[in-house]
Amino acid sequence: MKYVSQQPSYSALQRASFLTLPQIGCGTGMWTREMLISVALGQVLSLLICGIGLTSKYLSEDFHANTPVFQSFLNYILLFLVYTTTLAVRQGEENLLAILRRRWWKYMILGLIDLEANYLVVKAYQYTTLTSIQLLDCFVIPVVILLSWFFLLIRYKAVHFLGIFVCILGMGCMAGADVLVGRHQGAGENKLVGDLLVLGGATLYGISNVWEEYIIRTLSRVEFLGMIGLFGAFFSGIQLAIMEHKELLKVPWDWQIGLLYVGFSACMFGLYSFMPVVIKKTSATSVNLSLLTADLYSLFCGLFLFHYKFSGLYLLSFFTILIGLMLYSSTSTYIAQDPRVYKQFRNPSGPVVDLPTTAQVEPSVTYTSLGQETEEEPHVHVA
Repeated sequence: MKYVSQQPSYSALQRASFLTLPQIGCGTGMWTREMLISVALGQVLSLLICGIGLTSKYLSEDFHANTPVFQSFLNYILLFLVYTTTLAVRQGEENLLAILRRRWWKYMILGLIDLEANYLVVKAYQYTTLTSIQLLDCFVIPVVILLSWFFLLIRYKAVHFLGIFVCILGMGCMAGADVLVGRHQGAGENKLVGDLLVLGGATLYGISNVWEEYIIRTLSRVEFLGMIGLFGAFFSGIQLAIMEHKELLKVPWDWQIGLLYVGFSACMFGLYSFMPVVIKKTSATSVNLSLLTADLYSLFCGLFLFHYKFSGLYLLSFFTILIGLMLYSSTSTYIAQDPRVYKQFRNPSGPVVDLPTTAQVEPSVTYTSLGQETEEEPHVHVA
């Protein structure tokens, strides 16, 4: 949520003194409770993605059910039933019809972006190798950083870029381990097409994640999920009818396949529902860094379920990514709301610097907080 409160405007001398105050992070050391919670929340998302990957693998390889659009459709239907109906019964400006009147075309574009991001990455598995997908999917990180810098006005420090570099180094280590144990083999035909699909999907993921962060900070999580459910179900239903209806008829339906679809939908619904909570507490960049460990969780499960070969580089990769996450989360980023006024951004949360109150003040100015909500501050909805 975005809150606006009336605060006294400070003189130029006071503003200068405020900007020279030390920037307080989440604690005196890197190992803080808030930082560890942030890393742990990201790993919950990675485990959900692991569940999504495992159920998809069973469906496609064991039962030859190649239905990525149908699987997305099931998730959007669940979001529609839970969150869109919640918006429909609300009153006032938070009602579904009121939101559609003001912002329908924005959510229509976002729904298309979210749907096609999922589709492009899944489609890429038919053309390129697993290693290429793992490495190129990291392209989402610079996309999120650039969009966050220009549109969310998030400002990073050197330690954040160091943490990002260490995380990507860990992904490179995992790709190297895949090559050593022979998991780099894939379809491989039309590899350039597959690589371009991954880059396209990663770009759309980055746009969707940053847009999601903006919505949940300025509007609400329920509105985001409700509108994604509405337009995602609509467009995925159309795409399903056009592109995938024949594949759906080929599925050998039985209780096992039904259970896999239910498991996939539950993990996907949990991911969509929980991700806004984690993004609001951390940031879209932090979440995407955390998701780098999802492939490693899938690998560790595959050691027992699919008898994958093991390499010590996988453990090295896992701990390297975790170290990068802790480096990134060890200090706070900042939001540049105004060249004169800076507000600490929750990444993770830290104490807010109190403004000086001794000097004479000027007429009121609006001060925008994107940190912890307080009941005293009125809600402001952005059209």
